[in-house]
Amino acid sequence: MITPVIPHWTAGADLIIVGSGAAGLTTAITARDLGLRVIVLTKAEAGHGSTRAAMGGIAAVLPEADPADDSLASHIADTLAAGAGLSDPDVAEAILRAAPAAIRDLTRLGMPWDRDATGTLARGTEGGHSTARIAHVQDTTGRALSDVLLRQARTAVAHSDNQILILEHHTAVDLLRSSDNAVVGVLVLDQDGRRGLVFGAVVLATGGIGGVYEQTTNPDGALGDGLALALRAGAKLADLEFVQFHPTAMFLGPGITGQLPLVTEALRGHGSVRLCDNTGAPLMQGVHPQEDLAPRDVIAAVITRRMRETGTDHVFLDARHVGLDGFQSRFPTVLADCYAIGIDPVRQLIPVAPARHYLCGGVMSTIDGRTGVRGLYVVGEAARTGLHGANRLASNGLLEALVMGTLAACAVRTDRCSGRLGQLAGLRILLAPTARVAPLATIRAVMSRYVGVDRTADGLATARRTLADVTTSGPLDSVEAANASAALLVARAVITAADTRQESRGCHQRRDFPHRAHQRHGLDVVTVSLDPTTGSTALAAWWSERTTA
Repeated sequence: MITPVIPHWTAGADLIIVGSGAAGLTTAITARDLGLRVIVLTKAEAGHGSTRAAMGGIAAVLPEADPADDSLASHIADTLAAGAGLSDPDVAEAILRAAPAAIRDLTRLGMPWDRDATGTLARGTEGGHSTARIAHVQDTTGRALSDVLLRQARTAVAHSDNQILILEHHTAVDLLRSSDNAVVGVLVLDQDGRRGLVFGAVVLATGGIGGVYEQTTNPDGALGDGLALALRAGAKLADLEFVQFHPTAMFLGPGITGQLPLVTEALRGHGSVRLCDNTGAPLMQGVHPQEDLAPRDVIAAVITRRMRETGTDHVFLDARHVGLDGFQSRFPTVLADCYAIGIDPVRQLIPVAPARHYLCGGVMSTIDGRTGVRGLYVVGEAARTGLHGANRLASNGLLEALVMGTLAACAVRTDRCSGRLGQLAGLRILLAPTARVAPLATIRAVMSRYVGVDRTADGLATARRTLADVTTSGPLDSVEAANASAALLVARAVITAADTRQESRGCHQRRDFPHRAHQRHGLDVVTVSLDPTTGSTALAAWWSERTTA
């Protein structure tokens, strides 16, 4: 049912960006510098998202790297290996080749990189990487990056009155579409619950879906809003079954839910840091050639199996050899988080367990953010470019966000100049959409129990039935309703994709299909969309070619 309403306010710009992490702010800064008028909508405070929580760094093969130690070809090879056969080699080359330029741009903006005694950027090693290539700022790279980008976004540009307008505590509820289905704006609820209409081309930079799980390294508000908005606008999603669990979130105790502190992968790359179970037995020895620096999907699966075998809810990370000086200089956040739960990592083992971390799939797009819907773009974790395949390589996420943000801004400007964007004539407007909703607590419990590190057909069927039993329909007239609706739609989409892929590959592990299947001559991507033949509540999934939007 659709009910007419009157908006409390309206606004407009050339470009509306939903989200204020690395991808969204990079898009905004680049678009402003290209002369576009920009509005950024963010559901919390600006910069309060997954970017700020990122600890590791940005993967890049820099010009000063010794070719004998590292190369673009090596970075690509590591990315493709981590992606378990589903990463797109051309996309990987394009994004990874742009890494040095991204590092240079951040340096110019004042990014306070860690450096060695010679002044060269210090580089760390993380899981899945064959050498040290991670540029970082201690274990607070995301925080430093967010601060640098926010400062630049808020800086007035000399000789220009074109500034970025950032609207905090504004929740995107639905996308506005013209009579020919082009996206031309966003229906918004502001912090006072007033309904607004913001007109312009739209870039979704809403991050991931960690908030639909009970334990996550993401903020609780990471509910897949952008994915839900894109689905309702007719876009296709892909690779949703590949939900990456970080193997070493800090274990705070039984029953603790919400955003958990991350024990950065860079700590394991520091040398001689080992995972062990409750008996002290090493977990990764003999399991993978890279042992404790294996890709995340491998380590998370091993930890999950060991916990199931031993009836425990966590394992341990032995980082005692790092020493107090090492923690204070390189890993101060991990040290503080350990102290906060009464652990001295110099003398004690750190309790860890897998927690939902990153969505390798998302809205199908090209590397410049174009989707299959005119006027709609997507960047960062919300996008599925084909870079990550079945499992993201550590520290490729921030890199993709930066590269896509720059390219997407250029794509919007090009499309605007060529007249390819939608027009407001025939706009379907003044609508209060209705949608299915379910209690967030139930969604999180179901996803954590049945759609975690490993899955089964019976578990996925139970998840689907349980959510159906608690689902109701109502108007999206509050932030709470918008959040519950987005989380439910995203959860159902992930369940649909996970049920469709009957194999174990990368982040997607099926206990009832424990082996990797042969690829289907290119038909190796599970695509999900709303089924137009049955209305806006049914999801359809099918196998498709490994392509972009």
